[in-house]
Amino acid sequence: MKFLFCIILSVFAMGMTAGHPHTGSKKDKEPEMNKYINNLIRQMTVEEKIGQLNLISIDGSVMTGPVTESATGERIAKGEVGALLNIMSPPKIRELQDAAVKNSRLGIPLLFGMDVIHGYNTVFPISLGLSATWNPESIEKAARISAIEASAQGVCWTFSPMVDISYDARWGRVAEGNGEDPYLSSEITKAYIRGYQGDLTQNDQIMACVKHFALYGAPEAGKDYNTVDMSRMRMFNEYFPPFEAAVKAGVGSIMTAFNDVEGVPAAANEWLLKDILQQRWSFNGLIVSDWDAVREMTVHGIGDLQEVSARALNAGLDMDMASQGLSGTLKKSLAEGKVKISDIDNACRRVLEAKYKLGLFNNPYKYCDTTRVSTDIFTAAHREEARRIAAESFVLLKNDKELLPLGKKGTIAVIGPLADNKPNMLGTWSFGANLYSPVSILEGLQQQVGNHVTILHAKGSNLTYDKELEDRVSLNWGTLYKHFDRDNRTDEQLEAEALEIAGRADVIVAVMGEAAEMAGEGASRTNLDIPDAQKDLLKKLKATGKPVVLLLCAGRPMTLTWENENIDAILNIWFPGTEAGLAVADVLFGDKEPEGRLTMTFPRSVGQVPMRYNYRQTGRPPHADGRIVPYVTGYIDETHLPLYHFGYGLGYTSFKYGEVMLDKKEIDAKGTVTASIEITNTGNRSGSEVVQLYIRDIVGTVTRPLKELKGFKKIRLEAGERKVVSFTIDAEMLKFYNNRLEHIFEPGEFEVMIGANSNSVSSSIFRLL
Repeated sequence: MKFLFCIILSVFAMGMTAGHPHTGSKKDKEPEMNKYINNLIRQMTVEEKIGQLNLISIDGSVMTGPVTESATGERIAKGEVGALLNIMSPPKIRELQDAAVKNSRLGIPLLFGMDVIHGYNTVFPISLGLSATWNPESIEKAARISAIEASAQGVCWTFSPMVDISYDARWGRVAEGNGEDPYLSSEITKAYIRGYQGDLTQNDQIMACVKHFALYGAPEAGKDYNTVDMSRMRMFNEYFPPFEAAVKAGVGSIMTAFNDVEGVPAAANEWLLKDILQQRWSFNGLIVSDWDAVREMTVHGIGDLQEVSARALNAGLDMDMASQGLSGTLKKSLAEGKVKISDIDNACRRVLEAKYKLGLFNNPYKYCDTTRVSTDIFTAAHREEARRIAAESFVLLKNDKELLPLGKKGTIAVIGPLADNKPNMLGTWSFGANLYSPVSILEGLQQQVGNHVTILHAKGSNLTYDKELEDRVSLNWGTLYKHFDRDNRTDEQLEAEALEIAGRADVIVAVMGEAAEMAGEGASRTNLDIPDAQKDLLKKLKATGKPVVLLLCAGRPMTLTWENENIDAILNIWFPGTEAGLAVADVLFGDKEPEGRLTMTFPRSVGQVPMRYNYRQTGRPPHADGRIVPYVTGYIDETHLPLYHFGYGLGYTSFKYGEVMLDKKEIDAKGTVTASIEITNTGNRSGSEVVQLYIRDIVGTVTRPLKELKGFKKIRLEAGERKVVSFTIDAEMLKFYNNRLEHIFEPGEFEVMIGANSNSVSSSIFRLL
């Protein structure tokens, strides 16, 4: 979708209907909707029905002149447009809605969509960072604030959340996801939907769109948009659960993926859209393609535009984003018998139902209250939540000799190309925000310490030695979104300045890592190291003998083997959002603790990826201690173990786990077993812990994972405090899809594991009869 932004942002310079439906009670709402939509469809021409399936970007003249004099306005008046996307001007949205309601024959209102991914004006950590909170309540709050701000700008539909499971850190879009675990991602997905949608009755609630269905997170070689191929058993067990959870949570719409599945692109894949979504899961909401995905099926090589558009409609696609294949070819296909009017009607119905559920037929201007722009956007309360949640997302990866938290004293050298860079704090997909609204890391530290600490600053290096790579990254989203400028000084001059101030400091805080657009769509990487210029500088800072804290900006798991062996403390701050610097200062100086835990496994080297914790057993398993030996599943030049395990993260205190206690050793299919463990805060300050429950099906009719996350609880304990944490396990939690795609549990032994992360657990065994 990036091509769209380069067009829109370059011209963006400006900061009734066919009878009103009866609002009715909740009980009679659906019959009333069916009655209303049936009546409307009977009045519509074939052209108007097809027009509802068309989701377009506006032409540039709309932003610089009256809608009625533009090509877009003319098309709206003819009923050729069902929705528009990525318009960041409330007055213009009202004008466009006015054109639809007043100038078209039936006055059908428009949908206005946008990629509101991890905030609008107030930006939260990237989605992968949000998942690291392991706190659905915080994620729901972030989505709630995002919906409030986006709706105040006229947006009623967000293309979020992205719930693609991925084990491949090379794939840039892991930054937008919830990590590698289907259970955790499902819980997070439900939180996003609650936060965005509510019950859709209020003008600050918007329709969510879960994406990308399906398997988009498993492209071959980690290359975005690439081919995907896997067994259906794996699809159902690993990749489908967050989507099914979204359907059960009532998500209003689903977006198809770019990739093919079993040789058929997702936007025309009848098995995915009809058999799974509509029939197996009973999804009756709106199905929309990703940007230009219908036209791109011609490049996949499965037909010309008319053929692929007909295939998409027949497969169950309702709305075509950007390519206008459906709007341009379906009338001809209908005349030639390639599509049926009933399928056009059904697709049109689902678009109209989405508008009905949003309340647009009752009030087309529900999201056009321009007074909210001054009251509901970038408020102090929203920014405070962004600061709190950002701090909650930070993952402390290493803390030798308890270097952190730092005391507010002495001299601190803040060094690195990301230390005083505001735009990069926002991360990818932050188009609603002012690029210079974030608090930089340097600013945040300066504000927090006041006159108590001397803070010195140097850039130290450019992002990378490779200017061409830097230019590609910095211009990835267009010139208005250039995230950094290359320093004209030589590498030697930048380095000399950094080393000079480091020599005067008591401690060095190195702010390094990826730039925002080194992660995200179209940003796959083969090298997961900290970029070369920064890594060379980091090594020289280490050589000064001063304590070094690495603040890591990242949109993915990175390879930090050298850093883990040599740097005193490593705090992964992802891309923290609007309140970046203040949140970092809160944690760095100990006013808050790092509460984040990893939701993706960090490899030791890029050769280990794809990598995950919940892998299946082989006939020649590797040694649990990571020893390199021949003729087992592994490598001859690297251990099979990751650098940091799924669920891992340190705090500013320590916890001791007892033994797992089961209240019974056997249960039947209707019974439950309670697993309990005592946890003690053995440190000298209060702290939070994410207690994680894993289960292993020891013997199955098909090979099963060595462990699977089945529950988690976030607790807080004072110094010296003890608490017993319990989980209730039933047969439903033990279900899986076998190779006949039956969702079953099987009698036998199950290992229950509870611990601080996927690698540090205590266990016990029970039997399901």
